[in-house]
Amino acid sequence: MKVRVVCRKIYNYVRYDLKEIAFPSSLPDPPNIKKRRKLSWEERIWVLKRASRLYAASWVRDIGPDLRPDDYKKDEVTEESNDEKKTIKQKEPSTLEDLAVAARGGMETLRPALQRVYMTRASAYRDALKSFITGYQEGVQQVMEKKEDLKTQEDADISKK
Repeated sequence: MKVRVVCRKIYNYVRYDLKEIAFPSSLPDPPNIKKRRKLSWEERIWVLKRASRLYAASWVRDIGPDLRPDDYKKDEVTEESNDEKKTIKQKEPSTLEDLAVAARGGMETLRPALQRVYMTRASAYRDALKSFITGYQEGVQQVMEKKEDLKTQEDADISKK
């Protein structure tokens, strides 16, 4: 009888506890989370098709004019008519656009772009810190002046008495 109990406890330890020690499971989901049902094979295939279409569409947008000359010809025709109507405005690219262009160029072009971003952020942080310090010093001076005014008024009151 005791051997059976010992064997069952060892079996349970190996089956449940040792597995949990070796491969711990993640925390359980909160009680308000409803578990989703598993997808059927048809739904999985549909998801795979849809994802592959979206992925392929993202690559088509990145293909240059060499591989899609017809699309660019259409754009050039519309741009020529729009250029006549528009006034010439050259805007500076945003930081995100600058980083995207630099990332396409590789690490050699990305490093200077990142350095510019870090330097602009550092200068903005430095300027904000300077303005905070000057404002803080002005506030301290005002408080000290108020204290001095109170002391001089108290001294004047004491001398009158």
